[in-house]
Order: sequence, then C-alpha cells, then structure tokens
Amino acid sequence: MAEPVVVATWPFGKTAVEVASKLLLQGKPPLDAALAGAQAVEDDPAVQSVGFGGIGNAIGTVSLDACVMDGKTLDCGSVAGVENIRHVAALAKKVYEKTPHIMLVGKGAEWFALQNGFQLETLLTPESVAEWYKKRPAKKLETKGHDTVTVLAKDSKNLLGGVCTTSGLSYKLPGRVGDSPLIGSGLYVDDEAGAAGATGVGEEIIRIGGSMFIVEQMRAGKTPQEAVELAIARIIKTATRRGKHPASVAFIALDPKGNVGAACTTGTDFKYAVARGEKIELLQAKEF
Repeated sequence: MAEPVVVATWPFGKTAVEVASKLLLQGKPPLDAALAGAQAVEDDPAVQSVGFGGIGNAIGTVSLDACVMDGKTLDCGSVAGVENIRHVAALAKKVYEKTPHIMLVGKGAEWFALQNGFQLETLLTPESVAEWYKKRPAKKLETKGHDTVTVLAKDSKNLLGGVCTTSGLSYKLPGRVGDSPLIGSGLYVDDEAGAAGATGVGEEIIRIGGSMFIVEQMRAGKTPQEAVELAIARIIKTATRRGKHPASVAFIALDPKGNVGAACTTGTDFKYAVARGEKIELLQAKEF
C-alpha cells in the first residue's frame, strides 16, 4: 500500500495536515480527511483569514467561501458569500450530496445550511473586530490579506480529495467572490492526473484558471513542481500584459504517486505543510 500524503497552504496548514493524516492512516477517504483538516483551521480564531474569527469585509461582516472535490468521481460542491455559518467547507460538500447543483451562494446557501442542520452563529470575535478597526484602510477600497487554506490529500490507494476554504480578502466589497469557491480556480482534483489548489489574490488566480491549469499540466506529463511553476509563470505574464506588478499568489499540487509541488510569486513568502504518513514538515516554496 502506498503512503498517505497531505499538503496544505501556509504555516497554519500544519494543523490541517496533522488532522487529515491521522484520518488517512485510519483508512478514511481522502476528501473526508482533507475536510476534517480544513475544518480544524476554520475553527481556529487565531487564523483571521479562514472561518471563525475572520477579518470582516468593507462593512465589517464576515463572508465565507469554500469548495470541495472528490478525485475519483469528480463530485464537487461550492458555496460563496455565506455569513453566520462556520463550517462552509462541510456545507459545500452537502451541496453535491443533497442537490443536483455544484454552487450555492449568499442567502440561498445560508437557507440550505439551516435545512441541513448547520447552526447560525456570529463569526466575529472581539479580537477580529479590534483588528478590523485597527487596520481599516485609509482609502475607500483597499483590500488586505489572502491566506486561504487549501488541503490536498492522497490515501494509501492513491485516491485524491481536496478542500479550499476562506473568509477572503479583508475589507473586500460586500458580494466579492474570489477564486476559493470556484472549481478549476481555487481547487481542482482528478485521480487520473492530480490535485492542485491556490491561495493569494483570487482575481489573478481566476484569470488563468489556476488549479485546473496545473492539473492539466500534470495530465500532460509534467511533475507537480513543474506544473505549479508554469502556473506562476502564467500569472506573471498575465500581470505584465495588463501593465501590473504580479500580485501575491501561490499554488500547491499533489499527484497520484504522492509527489508534491509548490511555488509563489516574488515577495509572497509562502510556506506550506506536508504530511507523509506520520512525518510532518513545514516547507518554503520557491519564488518566481
């Protein structure tokens, strides 16, 4: 049997890979393991860019986005613009399990959550409110923060699953949706090729269909590292075409053999967590 592997974005991804790897070693499906890992980060109020305790948008409300994908079946679910529901990654999974749809947004997603046993609760904490007031931008619209948690998991049978969940850019306009809930942008998973996920400024990731681009590069024979480096090169080229400096963007990738890749734009200082069996590491991605 092959060794289970989990990879997750950012230093707080260590929490996610610790939780997910234990479940994989118990024989749990990769999507369930990745979801549990992501949910542990959603529950952590110290992570102010994901779930409970996230920094609010331009009017101070916390709006969450998430998606999930099963690499064996290509089943996927997504929610966007969700308020007052903590576990939006689990809600995204319910979308494909309980409906013929892939994405639900806003009040419709919140209504669906209530119909499926999710509880309404405030996502604000005293600390996140204080931080919102402390770092309010001087300009009318100036977004900050981009630290999505994406978790990719491979089990001992080389099956793949992935989850992406975030509170998005702080101080964003109400209604703004980034890459995180978009299948093919923030996340894409296919057992026949590999899994990929993103973090950073979502508008730039959407422009290149980042995660699907990476998976298709792996399908064509590229290693995960080669594939993420090609995606970063495309991010840079796209920004140059628009006369812009490349935004802060990072990608992770995992193939069915357990090989991992990670890369980011210059200045992103992107670290990611990897679990191989019981061994857990925090690694620095290559910048371009």
